[in-house]
Amino acid sequence: MLLALDTATAFASIALFDGRQVVGELNWHTQRRHTGEVMPQIEALFRLLGLGPTALTALAVAIGPGSYTGTRVGVSLAKGMVATTGLPLLGIPTLDVLAYPHLGAWPVCALVAAGRGRYYAGLYAAGTPWPQRLGDWRAGTLDELLAHLRPPLRFVGEISPADAETLQRVWGEGATVVPPALGVRRAGVLAALAWRRFQAGEADDPITLGPIYLG
Repeated sequence: MLLALDTATAFASIALFDGRQVVGELNWHTQRRHTGEVMPQIEALFRLLGLGPTALTALAVAIGPGSYTGTRVGVSLAKGMVATTGLPLLGIPTLDVLAYPHLGAWPVCALVAAGRGRYYAGLYAAGTPWPQRLGDWRAGTLDELLAHLRPPLRFVGEISPADAETLQRVWGEGATVVPPALGVRRAGVLAALAWRRFQAGEADDPITLGPIYLG
C-alpha cells in the first residue's frame, strides 16, 4: 500500500493506492493550514478504510513547483514519516500529476497558480502513456507563457476564468481548456505515477530530495 501526499498549493490531497487502484482519497481546500490538517486527515483516511500504518510499503509526495510553504510542508512531512518507518520515498512533480490524466492526441500544458497572476507551466508530449516533458518548466504570466507555446494545446490546472477566456479568444479552436472539476490535482494520480517508479525499483534519497522552486 502506497500513501501519497500533495500539499503543493492551497488544494491538498492524500490517497492510498494498493498497486491496482485507489482505495481511498481525500481532497480539500486547506487555505494554508497544511501543517495542522494533513496528519489528522491521514489518520481519518486510515480509520475510514480500517487500516494501520503497518499496511504501508511506500510513500509518495508532490515536490512542486507550487507554493513555497505548501510544498515544503508536504516534503518535510513525508521525510519525517520515512525517518520513522524506513519506507521508500518517491517524489513526483506537481505538473506531471496534472498532465497525466489528460494525455492524448494533443500536447498538454499543465498550469499551477504561482501568485500575482503568474503560473508555473509544464509542456507534455502527445500520444504517450506516461508524462513526457517537452523542455524545462517555466514561470510567468499567461501572455509570457504563450510566447513560447504553439497550438494546438490542451490546458489543464488552476486557470483563472479570465485567462481561460483569453485562451479561447487568442487561440480559438487551437486551445482546449479542461473544466475545473476535471482539472483538479489528485493524490490518486500522484500515487499511480509513484507506484510505477516503485515497481521499477526506484526510490529517492530522503536526505537530498527537496521541493522544486521556480522563480
